Amino acid sequence: MLETSFGLIFFLKKPKPELAGGMRYVYCRVTVNGIPKDISTKRIWHPSKWSVGAGRATGNKEDTKTLNAYLDTLTSKIYEAKRSLIEANKEVTSEAIKNILLGRTEGGKTILPIFREHNDQIAALIGADFAPGTLERYETCLKHTRDFIKWKYQADDFEIGKLDYEFISQYEFWLKAVKKISHNTTMKYLANFKKIVLLCVKRGWLLRDPFYAFKFSKREVDRQALTEVELKKVWEKDMGDGRLALVKDIFLFCCYTGLAYADIYKLKRTEIAEGIDGGKWITTKRQKTDTPSRIPILPMAMEIMEKYEDHPQCENENRVLPVLSNQKMNSYLKEIADLCGIQKNITFHLARHTFATTVTLTNGVPIESVSKMLGHRNIKTTQQYAKIVDRKISDDMARLRQILSK
Repeated sequence: MLETSFGLIFFLKKPKPELAGGMRYVYCRVTVNGIPKDISTKRIWHPSKWSVGAGRATGNKEDTKTLNAYLDTLTSKIYEAKRSLIEANKEVTSEAIKNILLGRTEGGKTILPIFREHNDQIAALIGADFAPGTLERYETCLKHTRDFIKWKYQADDFEIGKLDYEFISQYEFWLKAVKKISHNTTMKYLANFKKIVLLCVKRGWLLRDPFYAFKFSKREVDRQALTEVELKKVWEKDMGDGRLALVKDIFLFCCYTGLAYADIYKLKRTEIAEGIDGGKWITTKRQKTDTPSRIPILPMAMEIMEKYEDHPQCENENRVLPVLSNQKMNSYLKEIADLCGIQKNITFHLARHTFATTVTLTNGVPIESVSKMLGHRNIKTTQQYAKIVDRKISDDMARLRQILSK
């Protein structure tokens, strides 16, 4: 319900007992529909240097300018509070505005139950809108948030209205210094937490986004990929007929298609269709970004796919490959690396990097085509892989210079 009348003034209030030198407290009075609420500004001023009509300090000295600038800022916050109530379709009252300014949330709302509600909703949509890994990330972030609040504030929860830049900056410090989490992973956790904070802003429980002045930054990392020689080693290594052989095949399939683990896990036979060239193409959507990805199937990937055509799990569940859980798969991949004499930490995401660099970009596939096949929203993401190819060219040319200089 909108207000019918709104008033805002600043005035001096005589304290009891009196302050030295006749100083008085500066107060703000917000009046909505005839109902006033007084709010202390925590500032003091002398009546001889105060304009009652303007509700401001008088004079040209620095302390006058500082006080008036603070009162202007407070005025802006009051109008922001009023607007947030209107946008949240809540009744505009002087009490509600005062509560927002003082960081009091409706019903004493705290951050952890809101975070829990958010995660429960994601859990209910697993398989439809979200992957299990998404829930796992938010659950980890919730645990970190709970632990940080205990560490910093010696409390079991934190009031939403008190969230500010200091909370965010200290949370970043705690993740890095106490939990020893890398910079880029810290940024990911804070991005997850920001989603919860913005929910509170949209619902009118928080006046402004405490992340407003916070800068998210990612540091460039060295994205490893298998070389052509290493890829050939894995392909030719005999793993028998057990789990290692299965994991090897699924890993190689990702190396030759660029699919991430979540995408190969959900890939259905119905997502294999005839392409514009008459050959078989993968036509799917990336689990992570929901962007379409169309990939012509290379002969090596086709050979693996046909190998499991009659596999019971693939037939019963309409799957292309019988993929195991991610944790087990990465564990088996470490064994495969050891057996092949590869020193790199082989994971499923390394397969995607291998497709982008060793299989496509290094062999002259244009970066625009690679970006489309990887399902990237922005070609800048794909350019990170191109830098690896540039380094390879640089190394190759350095060797050539040595040869020519002899």
